[in-house]
Amino acid sequence: MNLILLFCEDFIAPFNEDSTQPLQARLTDRRLNHIQTVNNACIGDELRVGLVNGKIGKGIITSLDNNACILDITLVSSPPPALPITLLLALPRPKMLKRILQTSAAMGVKKIVLLNSYRVEKSFWQSPLLKAEAINEQLVLGLEQAKDTVLPEVILAKRFKPFIEDDLPTLALNTRKLVAHPNATFQSPMISNEHTTLAVGPEGGFIDYEIQKLLEIGFDGISLGPRILRVESAIPVLLASLF
Repeated sequence: MNLILLFCEDFIAPFNEDSTQPLQARLTDRRLNHIQTVNNACIGDELRVGLVNGKIGKGIITSLDNNACILDITLVSSPPPALPITLLLALPRPKMLKRILQTSAAMGVKKIVLLNSYRVEKSFWQSPLLKAEAINEQLVLGLEQAKDTVLPEVILAKRFKPFIEDDLPTLALNTRKLVAHPNATFQSPMISNEHTTLAVGPEGGFIDYEIQKLLEIGFDGISLGPRILRVESAIPVLLASLF
């Protein structure tokens, strides 16, 4: 944890960013355990903190015991810039999804669409990891790692064809549209700051029908070369190569 992420409910008094009064936060959950066992912190120590969807600053410990940690909070700087990308991802298996959400959040992805695909097992959509609280838990872990505060948006698209035909053209409007596919003939394009919509299929890739539907609305196929990577490996490689 390189950043302690704070939520409005952590503040002892109602949070008001414009208030002239000192801000104080009280932590009692896993963040308290981290402060005690990993940071080995003491009263008077300064820790890096950030407000979810807000600024980054410092927290000075004024009280610390096994029940709670009280911090005096100062928020002064903006979070790192986001990547200009929408990640369209065929829903991976649950264990892999946890790692992908953390990695995507850590690398600065701010919009993720989890999409159905022919090769996505139906049981994946029943996973408790798709509940909003479970998704946010993984995103928060990624933000803490990367010293970021802006929580990504995650959209669930359980029906491939309606999403591709009705929603994706608007979502991807005026963006660079790319689909990563093992059989694509083109290598990854040049690094660019252009906003990009990147589609990544399941293990084994999108089927031909799905690729054709994406090509019909303006997507270009890209490849990382002859090696076939797992989705959790391919995503950071793609993000690094594109931006």
